[in-house]
Amino acid sequence: MESRFLDRALALAVENVAAGGGPFGALIVRNGEVVATGVNRVTRENDPTSHAEVNAIRAASQKLKTFRLEGCELYSSCEPCPMCMGAIYWAGVTTVYYGADSDEAAVAGFDDRYIYDELRKKPQQRTLRCIQIPSPSNSEPFDAWRLCDNKVIY
Repeated sequence: MESRFLDRALALAVENVAAGGGPFGALIVRNGEVVATGVNRVTRENDPTSHAEVNAIRAASQKLKTFRLEGCELYSSCEPCPMCMGAIYWAGVTTVYYGADSDEAAVAGFDDRYIYDELRKKPQQRTLRCIQIPSPSNSEPFDAWRLCDNKVIY
């Protein structure tokens, strides 16, 4: 862990606020070198998935030409939200370092506890209506995947 990378993520977050964005910045680091950065662009791009960590992962994946970021570290100005943690796990990032925690984010108006609580529930118990539609075709995409000879496993 190097505090200079966290300092840079924090500086990106502060700069992003000054530019009209959200107070979040992130870096992807590999072998002591910054591979990519990202800032929160949710309101600027009208994209609820445009979080700093996701944007850094997207940029690093493009630069490194891989969807697997094993051996990479992510430095974030704040503890990643549930969506970003999902992306971090899917990308295979090795370690996450962060500044502010989720309680500090909640005080600033970014409270993710509701989402964590909802995800613990069974789909039919969530506030968001989640309804599975039974169909004999539901497994066809997975059947096609299993039979595909040129698939890339991830």
